[in-house]
Amino acid sequence: MKKTIVVFGATGNLGNRIVRELLKRDVEVRTIVRTSTDPQKMNTLKQMGATVQEVDLANVDAIAKASAGGSCVVSALAGLGDVIVDLQKRILDGAIQAGVPRFIPSDFCTDYTDLVPGENRNFDLRREFRKYLDSKPIQATSIFNGAFADILQYNTPILNLKEKSIGYWGDKADWKLDFTTMDDTAAFTAEVALDETAPRNLQIASFQVSPRMLWQDVKQAKNHEFRLYQLSSLEDFAQFIKKQRADYPAGENELYAKWQQGQYMYSMFTTHHTQLANDRYKSLTWTTSLDFIRSFVH
Repeated sequence: MKKTIVVFGATGNLGNRIVRELLKRDVEVRTIVRTSTDPQKMNTLKQMGATVQEVDLANVDAIAKASAGGSCVVSALAGLGDVIVDLQKRILDGAIQAGVPRFIPSDFCTDYTDLVPGENRNFDLRREFRKYLDSKPIQATSIFNGAFADILQYNTPILNLKEKSIGYWGDKADWKLDFTTMDDTAAFTAEVALDETAPRNLQIASFQVSPRMLWQDVKQAKNHEFRLYQLSSLEDFAQFIKKQRADYPAGENELYAKWQQGQYMYSMFTTHHTQLANDRYKSLTWTTSLDFIRSFVH
């Protein structure tokens, strides 16, 4: 009998890829969407081969009914406290009520468990939900993928194609940063959803690359040397982020406010993955740094 994996957030970029990867593994995929979801997005999921159920996500009983029979619930939701804390709590409560044995929360980010609370707003929300999750009678697995590799395409201070520069903070020119492509993250998540022995935490990275290594990859891919330079000390960067946040209170209601982007960058230079689980599933292949850089640097 096929396993049924229940996916919340399936209309999003990552969630859609997770659904696709699960369907490759010959399982039943049940996607749970809001009653107000765009019909075109629902049709896309149906055409992929997933079933789609429109559910009142404010109602735990409705969530439980929709989750019944699932062997694992996967949350690929993105949002602020009303989603990452409040909605995920309802989804978790519904899963437990339905007797679903396993849960994968939307922890697709760097491993925040060793970071200082208060340094990253979005990580603090995940930390709050994690505490609730760990108090419940369900087997959970968090997948920590570092940063999505896609950010390297968008002229961040780490790699700015427009300015032909690669920046770093502090003395971290050789500090390895964790990057995972969305496709690699989705494939790994699909394997975890089917793995009843998966542990509480799993760290992954398509590639771990320092600013200096990134400089070498860009040189090889583009046959051109970018400027490699220190942006500021980490201490000055932390103070800049605090001021930026204080000066823009409206950002508290934005998922990716400028200061929140800075907090993500700061976290990348203050922690990295040391116990990669990339080899846990032998069927998976991982994108290399050079191959990814070559995909968009010409």
